[in-house]
Amino acid sequence: MQYDELPIWSAKAAAWAAEYHATLRERPIRPNVTPGDFLKQIPTAPPQSAEPFENIFADFVKLVPDSMTHWQHPRFFAYFSSNASPASMLAEQLANAISAQCMLWQTSPAATELETAMIDWLRQALAIPDNFKGVIQDTATSSTLSAVLTMREKALDWRGIEEGLSGMPTLRIYASEQTHSSIDKAIRLAGIGQNNLVKVKTDSDWAMCPTSLQSAIETDRANGLVPAGIIGCIGGTSIGASDHLDQILKIAQQNNLYSHVDAAWAGSAMICPEFRSIWKGIEMADSIVFNPHKWLGANFDCSIQFLKEPKDQIKTLAIKPSYLETLEQDRIVNYSEWCIPLGRRFRALKLWFLIRSHGLNGLQEKIRNHIEWAGLAANEIEKLENFSIVTPPMFSLFTFRFEPPGHDADTKTRELIEAINADGRIYLTQTLHEGKFVIRFTIGQFDTEKPDVDMAISVIQELAKSLI
Repeated sequence: MQYDELPIWSAKAAAWAAEYHATLRERPIRPNVTPGDFLKQIPTAPPQSAEPFENIFADFVKLVPDSMTHWQHPRFFAYFSSNASPASMLAEQLANAISAQCMLWQTSPAATELETAMIDWLRQALAIPDNFKGVIQDTATSSTLSAVLTMREKALDWRGIEEGLSGMPTLRIYASEQTHSSIDKAIRLAGIGQNNLVKVKTDSDWAMCPTSLQSAIETDRANGLVPAGIIGCIGGTSIGASDHLDQILKIAQQNNLYSHVDAAWAGSAMICPEFRSIWKGIEMADSIVFNPHKWLGANFDCSIQFLKEPKDQIKTLAIKPSYLETLEQDRIVNYSEWCIPLGRRFRALKLWFLIRSHGLNGLQEKIRNHIEWAGLAANEIEKLENFSIVTPPMFSLFTFRFEPPGHDADTKTRELIEAINADGRIYLTQTLHEGKFVIRFTIGQFDTEKPDVDMAISVIQELAKSLI
C-alpha cells in the first residue's frame, strides 16, 4: 500500500470500527474457539510477492474479530476493563501516523512537553500536591518495577547499579496480602527475591495492619536484614481492598523507607472528590501509579507514575551516552531517563484528546455511574435465592457466591461462572478469597449502561436456576 491509498483504507478502517462498536452488544463477549483454531487459518509461510490490500483487509474482517475476546463490550464485567474512548482511538491513529520515537526532547519536542502538561492536568484532577511530577509508562508493572528498583538503590546507596547485588545486604519490601501480582514480579525482576517480599497480614477490612507492618520492620532489622520500601494498595485486584495510607505511609516516613502506592485501577476514581478520603495521606507517598487505560477511557497502554522526587528514580534508571546528549539544551526533560525503556510512544496525545473531549465532568459522571450501579447490582444479587455477597462493593467491584443447599458452594460457584462465560451475554471472572471460590463483578467499561447491568443480573439468575 502506498501513501496515496492511505486515506481510502483509513476511511474503510474507521467505518469498520464504528460498525464494530455499534454492534458489540449483539456479539458474544468471548469467541467460541479452542487453542489453535485461529492459527490453522494462517498460512505457515510468508508470501513471496505482495498481496492486494483488498485481500488483507478482507481476511482481517473474516478471521480476526470472531476470534477475539471483546474488551470493549458494554457487558464486560471481568478483570478490570481496558478502555478505549473514540477520542483516544483517534489520537492513537494520529500518533501512529507521526510514528515518532519519543525518547528525548530533541526527538519529540511536542510529545515531551505535552506529556509534561498531561501529567500536571491529571495531577490536578486527582488533587495530588503540586510538588509531584510524573511520567507516562506503558503499564503499572513497569511503573512498579521502576519504583522497586529505586527502593533497592536508595537502600544500597546506589551501589547495586554499579557493583551488582552479589554480597549486598538482604533487602526487604513490605506489602499487603491484597496487592497485585505485579508487585511480586517487580521484586523478582529487581533481584530482591520473592522470599524477601513480606506480605503483611490485613485487618478485618482487608487493609494492611499498621501494627504488623511496624513489627515486621523491627524484626527484620533485629535479624540483620535491611528494610527498603513499602508498597501500599488502593483498590486491590482481587476484591478492591485499600490500605489506610495515612497510617502506612507515616510508618514509611518514620522508618526512612521509600514508598509506592499501587492505585492502578482505583486511582481513576480520585477525579471525584467524594472518594478521595479512601486514599487519605497520599501526599506522603514517594511514588504513585494509576492507569488511565483501566477506567478513565484512554486506550491501552497508558500508565501514569507520579513521583515526589524524580531525581531518585532518574539516578537509578538513567544512562546518558554521548550519542543521546542534547548538545544545545541543558535544562530539558528526557522522559526515557525516568523509565526502563529507551524507546517511548507518543502516549500523551490520547490523554489530551480524551480529557478535552469529555471534560472532567463527563469522566466523573461515568465513574460515579459505575460505582452506583455496582452497589445496586450487589443488592439485587443478594436478594436472589441461594446467593451471598462475600465482599461488599469497593469502588465498582464486589464478589459473590452461589450456595444452593445440599451442594458444595465452591463447586456450584465454579459451575455458574463457567456457564455464564460459555453463554456469552456477559463476562465475569473469579478469585479465591479467604479460601473460598468467588465470582468478581466489576463495572468499568466505558460504554456500559444501566440496562447492561440489569441484563447481567437476569443472566446470573437464569443460569443459576438451570444448575439446580
